[in-house]
Amino acid sequence: MGFLPATSNKTLMVSIFLLLAISMSNGQNTAGAPSIGVCNGRIADDLPSEQDVVNFYKINGIGAMRIYDPNQFTLQALKGTNIQLILGIPNAALQSLTNPSAASDFVKRNIVSFSPAVKFRYISVGNEVKPTDPEAQFVLPAMQNIYNALVSANLQGQIKVSTSVEPTLLGNSYPPSAGVFSEVARPYIIPIIQFLASNGAPLLANIYTYFSYIGDTKNINLGFALFTSPGVVVQDGPSGYQNLFDATLDSLYSALEKVGAANLEIVVSESGWPSAGGTAATVENASTYYKNLIKHVKNGTPKRPGKPIETYLFAMFDENRKGPAETERHFGLFSPNKQPKYPIKFV
Repeated sequence: MGFLPATSNKTLMVSIFLLLAISMSNGQNTAGAPSIGVCNGRIADDLPSEQDVVNFYKINGIGAMRIYDPNQFTLQALKGTNIQLILGIPNAALQSLTNPSAASDFVKRNIVSFSPAVKFRYISVGNEVKPTDPEAQFVLPAMQNIYNALVSANLQGQIKVSTSVEPTLLGNSYPPSAGVFSEVARPYIIPIIQFLASNGAPLLANIYTYFSYIGDTKNINLGFALFTSPGVVVQDGPSGYQNLFDATLDSLYSALEKVGAANLEIVVSESGWPSAGGTAATVENASTYYKNLIKHVKNGTPKRPGKPIETYLFAMFDENRKGPAETERHFGLFSPNKQPKYPIKFV
């Protein structure tokens, strides 16, 4: 059984050489981190205003938000709220930020001018860029330039620069202890990992057990994907896995260990389950997934037991202009009219 969809779990185990261990700085930005945040996607034409959305976060006691571009209305609405923020930089903007002056201007306009009234936590430089994408060559230079601009503003201790990746960077993910980056991914991700480790920043990872499940329903049980398996499904040495979320996350941790970055933290920057539009995409399954995820991430994984997993649910509202798959339009915890699809508590 492989944890990744069929398109990515056929890669054979590749030989790995260990890099020299990378020392972590002590500046990891973990103080006061809420376990649960919610992503605020806005690819829709029927959403509440940015101010209404921020107010809705406050009403629901949600202490962290992820946005995907420097939406000025959202940043303005976040002032003084103490909601911690992942600010995304769109993939289309990465090439321009390989120019240091452009990166400096970005930080001045979108971060310095709002800080400290807005509680920036991470800057995600790109989202789910694949090693073969044209933008891949720009990710690390843009990260370095954004970081240098934060240094110039003396904000590098408060705001960490990272990028959001997918588990498809793994060439093998089963069992979790055998997790390893693919040969295609290694030249792309290893320099990024070295950058993160040297600056005490976490790796951001988008983990969707839903997509793994629908990519391999023959070998992956629905309960394993929904946190409802009654017992251990995968025994990996001394570690027993009852859910696919832990197995995927620990596969990534194993891959980090094999490239000398055992101390690097992973923040789950997206995780969710659609309520309509495809296989196993039901309100009941979505409710089960989010409820169990919120409860589970307080406890860590077999590789990191007892350590809460900083996790961002995807997403606050349905986004009617997403696609191409119909399920992409049904990941919201709430409908655009702010009505919940199912009971949910964020603590």
